[in-house]
Amino acid sequence: QVQLVESGGGLVQPGESLRLSCVASGSIAYIYVMGWYRQAPEKERELVATITSVGSTTYADSFKGRFTISRGNTRGTVYLQMNNLNSEDTAVYFCNAYLQIPGVDRRPFWGQGTQVTVSA
Repeated sequence: QVQLVESGGGLVQPGESLRLSCVASGSIAYIYVMGWYRQAPEKERELVATITSVGSTTYADSFKGRFTISRGNTRGTVYLQMNNLNSEDTAVYFCNAYLQIPGVDRRPFWGQGTQVTVSA
């Protein structure tokens, strides 16, 4: 079984920062890409950023310069540093990993999500 567990969400005021964490665990042979997505109320899930196994990053245009994705020292750990948050950043943030399970084709996995609320 593979699990992705997010943490670090919460309630913050506009202009503040948050750092989200995600840890992937279980029977994992290789992790190709990890990323963050978010889903605001009544909106579709959207890509925030991804990072590959060699550290290459991509960002959706609307998050460049304000959000930073990074990997931890432990395999399967990824962070999302979010700065200068505003009310439009209120959403559930999901961790995603595209990985190889031993003896099984590679496939994506999702965490349960962590709520981020930005409000004065």
